[in-house]
Amino acid sequence: MAVTAGKSDIVDAVAEKTGLTKKDAQGALDAALEAVTEALQRGERVQLTGFGTFQTRYRRERMGKNLQTGESILIPATTVPAFKAGKALKEAVK
Repeated sequence: MAVTAGKSDIVDAVAEKTGLTKKDAQGALDAALEAVTEALQRGERVQLTGFGTFQTRYRRERMGKNLQTGESILIPATTVPAFKAGKALKEAVK
């Protein structure tokens, strides 16, 4: 069975592990996520040693299909965020 942890669950865990208030933990998490987002917007990689690497990947334009009509459509080129888990994270979830 899959269990999904939401942002509030992470805030609760950070508050518990650090002794911060939930409000301070929320602020810290928001600041960290904002910093990662801004770095990706600038085209930079963000490497958290032991956890993983966030980066952007370019996807070239390609042909796809509208599944409802079967019509071929052109999917435009885009840049997407990507995450690659680090060795320690991979080992921890084995």
